[in-house]
Amino acid sequence: MKHDSMNEKEIKSEKKNGDYKDYLNNILSIIPECPGCYQYFDEKEKIIYIGKAKNLKKRVHSYFNKNHDSIKTQVLVKSIRDIKYIVVDNEEDALQLENNLIKQYKPKFNSMLKDDKTYPSIVIKNEFFPRVFHTRNIIKDGSQYFGPYSSSHIVKIILQLIKDIYPIRNCNYPLTKEKIAENKYKVCLEYHMKRCKGPCEGLQNIEEYNNNIIQIKEILKGNISKIIKNLQESMFKYAEELKFEEAQIIKKKIDLIEKYNAKSKVVVPFLTNIDVFSYKESDNNAFINYMHIGNGAIVHVYTIEYKKKINESKEDILGLGIIEMRDRFKSTAKEIITPFIPNTENALDKILFTIPQRGDKKKLLDISEKNAKQYKLDKLKQEDKLNPEQKTTRLLSNIQKDLHMKHLPVHIECFDNSNIQGKNPVASCVVFKKGKAAKRDYRHFHIKSVEGPDDYASMEEVVTRRYSRALREGGDIPQLIIIDGGKGQLKVAANVLKKLGLDDRILIVGLAKRLEEIFFVGDPIPLILDKTSETLKLMQQIRDEAHRFGITFHRQLRSKEQTESILDSIKGIGESTKEKLLKKYKSIKRIKNTPLLEMQHIIGERKAKIILDALNELYKDNEPEIEPEDED
Repeated sequence: MKHDSMNEKEIKSEKKNGDYKDYLNNILSIIPECPGCYQYFDEKEKIIYIGKAKNLKKRVHSYFNKNHDSIKTQVLVKSIRDIKYIVVDNEEDALQLENNLIKQYKPKFNSMLKDDKTYPSIVIKNEFFPRVFHTRNIIKDGSQYFGPYSSSHIVKIILQLIKDIYPIRNCNYPLTKEKIAENKYKVCLEYHMKRCKGPCEGLQNIEEYNNNIIQIKEILKGNISKIIKNLQESMFKYAEELKFEEAQIIKKKIDLIEKYNAKSKVVVPFLTNIDVFSYKESDNNAFINYMHIGNGAIVHVYTIEYKKKINESKEDILGLGIIEMRDRFKSTAKEIITPFIPNTENALDKILFTIPQRGDKKKLLDISEKNAKQYKLDKLKQEDKLNPEQKTTRLLSNIQKDLHMKHLPVHIECFDNSNIQGKNPVASCVVFKKGKAAKRDYRHFHIKSVEGPDDYASMEEVVTRRYSRALREGGDIPQLIIIDGGKGQLKVAANVLKKLGLDDRILIVGLAKRLEEIFFVGDPIPLILDKTSETLKLMQQIRDEAHRFGITFHRQLRSKEQTESILDSIKGIGESTKEKLLKKYKSIKRIKNTPLLEMQHIIGERKAKIILDALNELYKDNEPEIEPEDED
């Protein structure tokens, strides 16, 4: 997967001029935090190292942020001139992909996996009374292969579990009907240990044996519910018999099987010489990812970007991309997997186009689409980094588009009410300008006209006060107001704007917490944006900031009210003594729990004894309310 913010000529020019450090830093700044494989290239654009990572960003950064003791690693880092990476779904797929790529390119700094060895698989041989065993060699003889798996240990565990449940043969006898009938073979120790039913002597019929093989295939495909159920029954039986060690052993087996039951998405043994293309687009650009499948594994991944022309369809763009990349990489694949049929203008008449809906081919298309999407996100990150103003404009334009606004929401305000059982009712207003918090413009409101917990009336008062004053004093009027709440609070606030004549100048919406629904005035059906939407993320950030700002103010009022009322009620304690204690201890709880000897150094023994006696008497049955500092 190729990641850059320039075209290829600019990249080559930058490397040629020796500015590769800036180029590498640019790539390092956008690498995602997800599983995948990374590739390092030298100045000749040759792959010199391939690695895997659970977190690509952390792993790749570690090469450039540490002083390495290994001379080999030091030489590697000094030789790096380019970085490319491929994203996958999990660490297991990254492991398999690393194996495939190392075998394909044989990088000089990779000391392992260059030979013909590969990760182990489980094979069900195409033979009379099929054997099931682990192998590292895949032979096209009609046998079925499952895996590959990340280690031989896992394969042994799976095979042992299968043999514990299904008594199948593990001998190497070349069984045939004729040889069994001629009594060519004798049962072995496995039969006497009841691990095999003796098909070699005709003691087990082929129908029963093949029925077991069918069930084993389902298990190896990942349909493990039956084997899990059987193991769980054994585990519970051992537990009832108080055989906890045996039960724990079975539980470990269950955990291992559940963890490693999924078949790899990046290795499909019997798919070979196939091209996979996926397509993603933004307003002005199209991104086409190309993957080539050779020998049952992903061996090449590349993403290219096109500038879209007016009235150019995605079918036309994908068709151009397929023709160009097949020519560039000299592909001879006769089958191409795509998300839709491209327009290739009869240039690929003899090619089979497949649009998979499920299965192995669909999984490969999903990986390709994941990489095309990642490339698109990386380009966006690069552009935002180089031009922050462009990022702001894009973000605000997205909000304008998603909320169908007349004007760009340069100025956004959000309101939130805060009270506990109607006590100390307050409200907060936070202000965002050009997508950033304008904290100097934040405002707190004491609710003055409302008795008890009435959110609707509180919202009406605050919105009226806020915008009546803005109109009176010529203050800034926002283009968008967000109300932290549902339809009721939104309706109240909208009525205020209508009375003030601002309903045509300001869009007001409600953001409900439960499903993150966006409510509009007079529309019973809320807008539900994708969880990854930049619009929703910014609105959530603003809403959460309003809540935080309001809660902080409310806590301060509660603390102040409690502290002032209690200390003021203690006879013989004046303002100066109270200020000294609050400056030192911040809260009543800390004052109460302060030893007499410590406090008397601050206010004297007599006053310290008066205060502690009064607080102990007042809170003899319970502790003072926990203050904000303690809650954190």
